[in-house]
Amino acid sequence: MDYNALAAVSAVIREGSFDGAARKLNITASAVSQRVRGYEDRLGALLIIRGQPCRPTDLGQALVTHLDKVHLLEAEIPHLSHTSGLLSSPDVTLRIAVNADSLATWFPAAVSCFATEAGVCLDLLVEDETCTAERLRSGEVIAAITSQTDPVPGCSSIHLGAMPYVACASPDFIAKYFSAGATAIEFKSAPCICFDRNDGLEARWLRTLHNTDLPQRVHYIPSTHGFLDFTLNNIGWGLQPLSLVDRYLSQGSLIEIVPGHRLAIDLYWVIPRVKSKLLNDLTLHLKNECVRHSCLVQNTKRCLHSP
Repeated sequence: MDYNALAAVSAVIREGSFDGAARKLNITASAVSQRVRGYEDRLGALLIIRGQPCRPTDLGQALVTHLDKVHLLEAEIPHLSHTSGLLSSPDVTLRIAVNADSLATWFPAAVSCFATEAGVCLDLLVEDETCTAERLRSGEVIAAITSQTDPVPGCSSIHLGAMPYVACASPDFIAKYFSAGATAIEFKSAPCICFDRNDGLEARWLRTLHNTDLPQRVHYIPSTHGFLDFTLNNIGWGLQPLSLVDRYLSQGSLIEIVPGHRLAIDLYWVIPRVKSKLLNDLTLHLKNECVRHSCLVQNTKRCLHSP
């Protein structure tokens, strides 16, 4: 396998263009193109779908995933032999799929210290927690934080904890739309806020409360802090991480629509079953940090393993 050519393929896919890959590799765009085209010719298959941005073919993605795993294994060499002649581990970037609410609450504090001490870079792909595992299945990331319990082939799943969510709105919004006590009829006319079209939290919460669907009027705000700001500005009701809105509830800036009727979303850390000290150390670090973090509630969930 030609790893120099494969590095060029990976850079084009990660950066989205041949020019971006050239800057990343510190070579010319022409040299990147020659490496990619030459490798495609030798394999007799396209690896990159040219466009804006460039995207991988299935084979291209599989090869890039292989390269990511090779980099993880290369990072182990200094740990295995102090006489290897390497002064430091090879540069490693951990591409991780993470949900936006974790990114806005517990994840930065949990992972930053590890990344600094291990000397690795982070490349985070932000998705709804119901979709992050698909990024791992496709090979786009090396690890994922997900709410899905369906096994990912070749991967291990470790329960990190549960994130409590509370349905809330501003006092003015409550007075306007829920004066009768948040009845099923009132919810039909009260505008709702969702993160994106994959966000099923509000629909799930409302079904457990009134066995009814979301209203026709839905705002899509794909930002955790933006979601909160829009809620504070009376545009709609929605489910927020309790740790993020606790002080607003205490201040009275937000009101819990149905006190005590909350959701707790279990989160899992999913990684491939490769013998990587780096991934194992990161997993142990995250587990320890999550136990200490107030954003997550711990229970007795056990590790799940896929076939």
